[in-house]
Amino acid sequence: MWKNRKHGEESPYIPMGPFKLRLPFIHYKFEWPDYVQGLLMCAVDLAAIPLMIELLGMPFEVALAVVLLNGIFYLTHHLLGDPVVPGWITPAIPLIMAYVSAFPEGAERVHALVAFQLTLGLLSILLGSTGLAKKVVSFVPPAIKSGVILGAGFAAVISVFEVGGRFESFPWTISIAVGIAFYIIFSKHFNQLKTKSALWGLIGKLGIFPIIILAVIIAPLFGEAPWPTIEWGLINPDFATLWSEYTVFGLGFPPAMLFLTALPTVLAAYIVLFGDVLQSKALIDEADDVRRDEKIDYNPNRAHLVFGGRNTIMSILGPDVTMAGPLWAAMQVVVIERFKEGKKAMNSLFGGSGSFRWGTNTGLLLLPIVSLVQPILGIALALTLLIQGYVSVRVGILESRSHRDLGIAGIIGAVLATKGAGWGFAVGIVLCILIYGKKFFTGENDEIFTKDIESEKEKRIS
Repeated sequence: MWKNRKHGEESPYIPMGPFKLRLPFIHYKFEWPDYVQGLLMCAVDLAAIPLMIELLGMPFEVALAVVLLNGIFYLTHHLLGDPVVPGWITPAIPLIMAYVSAFPEGAERVHALVAFQLTLGLLSILLGSTGLAKKVVSFVPPAIKSGVILGAGFAAVISVFEVGGRFESFPWTISIAVGIAFYIIFSKHFNQLKTKSALWGLIGKLGIFPIIILAVIIAPLFGEAPWPTIEWGLINPDFATLWSEYTVFGLGFPPAMLFLTALPTVLAAYIVLFGDVLQSKALIDEADDVRRDEKIDYNPNRAHLVFGGRNTIMSILGPDVTMAGPLWAAMQVVVIERFKEGKKAMNSLFGGSGSFRWGTNTGLLLLPIVSLVQPILGIALALTLLIQGYVSVRVGILESRSHRDLGIAGIIGAVLATKGAGWGFAVGIVLCILIYGKKFFTGENDEIFTKDIESEKEKRIS
């Protein structure tokens, strides 16, 4: 059916209410380059394992079962009509880590995580089904939005460099890996290199995977991790222990009070999550402008239903600290850049995003890949958190619209990162009332960033 798509039409699908079912080989062409890249990039999905081991006390095989379940549900996005590469709610991970750490390790902490993820999932489904998602976020004052995202960035960096944090375990490897990663991802100089050489271009498209492979070599050289012992065969995830000791099947349903306690942090997580939804739409609109041959239907309400459903189901089957997010931004960019090269490079965006996630799921099953990166998963997580910290601080600052917003946001961010989302919101509300009064919801716009741009133009003219 995918061969019969007419110019300017959507890829073929089976209507299912708000969803549009598309199956590989039938409704979209399977894209082997994206599948192969997915085989390698599953290493990033595995970086969630040390988080679950650290926070929930899960054995490795149990945490692996959670990652595998999450991987299976990643497929629901493109299968149901959402043309994205889904991932974690990465900016919110430090907030969730701080939240669950406030509860004693064991059944109470697992219950807190279940209540949090279930609340977030049901909230997302509610907002998606009613179309209220955008209104809820626009209701939050810019200074508070800015502060929440800044706080997520601060918390990400703190979690790596705090006393007893990951930096103390892997100082040399993290320093070298992060330095190279920031150069590859954010440097203007490397952007220029990518245009001059196919090799540099390929390294740039692989995101942080080359850095993870580099860490596999660097960590043993500095004595910070053992050399990997490559094992052959398929993985052996422990679903029995997962369901008997870490889910509602074995521990029972969380107390009602935990759902109320989770609300401030759920709202904070949703604010940063909605930023990913906006980013998804922006990236797809950009691709749609270039590729006129395929109409791409991105519906934020449908996206909410899919990732809301993922979080709801995962809270029951395998609660996950990383949460089920709407976008893996780095890989979405990689897939879209190849899509822009034309129909011969990628027939449909659904083929690219879907084939990539089929690839990551295949990679998660292969023991040689899992055993290769197992010794440095803590480093991979630290790398992910620091990159996210950089992005969150940058995005958080740009959410502010005035000097006063920036001041309020800085205080909110610091309080949120050190005392939690409840305190962060409380401080933000009080400061916005004291500083803006009747203009609590609108604040002010003194065009702080516009003025900076105009100032630079005036200097060049003079």
